[in-house]
Amino acid sequence: MNQEWLNQLPIQNIKKCILVRGGDVNEAFRIETKDDIYFLLVQHQRSEDFYDAEVAGLEAFQEAGVRAPIVKGRGEINSDAYLILSYLEEGRSGSQRELGKLVAKLHSHHEPSGKFGFHLPYHGSAITFENGWQETWTNIFVEQRLDQLRNEIVKQHLWTEEEQRKFEQVREIIVDTLENHNSKPSLLHGDLWAGNYMFLDNGEPVLFDPSPLYGDREFDLGATRVFGGFTKDFYDAYNESLPLSKGAEFRIQFYELYLLMVHLVKFGEMYAGSVNRTMNDILEAHI
Repeated sequence: MNQEWLNQLPIQNIKKCILVRGGDVNEAFRIETKDDIYFLLVQHQRSEDFYDAEVAGLEAFQEAGVRAPIVKGRGEINSDAYLILSYLEEGRSGSQRELGKLVAKLHSHHEPSGKFGFHLPYHGSAITFENGWQETWTNIFVEQRLDQLRNEIVKQHLWTEEEQRKFEQVREIIVDTLENHNSKPSLLHGDLWAGNYMFLDNGEPVLFDPSPLYGDREFDLGATRVFGGFTKDFYDAYNESLPLSKGAEFRIQFYELYLLMVHLVKFGEMYAGSVNRTMNDILEAHI
């Protein structure tokens, strides 16, 4: 970032601004001052409200007693949105068991009204989802997410007619299964892949970069299965802390499919085979 832009931040005496890893959505920087270090996220040509959901998610994590970065500031400079967070130094390793317990603790925090959703939408780099409060998990997951993804995939001509028919079969299975499953609105990370957790120097696990909503906790577990980074110790500790109900292994495939469909929309045909295989797995497991 140029000095003129940095000078407008609510941070005094900046000594260094270093570009760091920040995912595929934001530019990210390590900001060093004489007395402190900050983590800066920047979203070019977006308004300040781009970060509303992330801020709300991090604050909800804090309220639930889940370790996460602390919001230090936010705003907009020259039409670029920014978010300032506490800087957490990453360690070399940590306990997957402790990570499993932390996610279980997150999922033990429920929406008091019993409704599913969130008071803010999800904004991604390729697609936006409304999170308006709903009485059932099916309304949120199927009607507001899967159906929108299907429409976008068809619009981009990424499915054949046969694949579209296959999705409709899978959709029917998902709806029937979820209507017979006692979902509860747990606080979810919303994008729980290996790039959104880390261990501190003392081995303590930390969650960050949330896409928050209140939904079925198996949604987060489905995300953990797609790209790896979570070991058997993680799942064992999670299940010891917050046991899964019968049929979870089958239902978790629904959320693997969801995340793969998101990536099909974002990155194109390279994910078509994975989406197809997961649909086939659901159909075969249902027989």
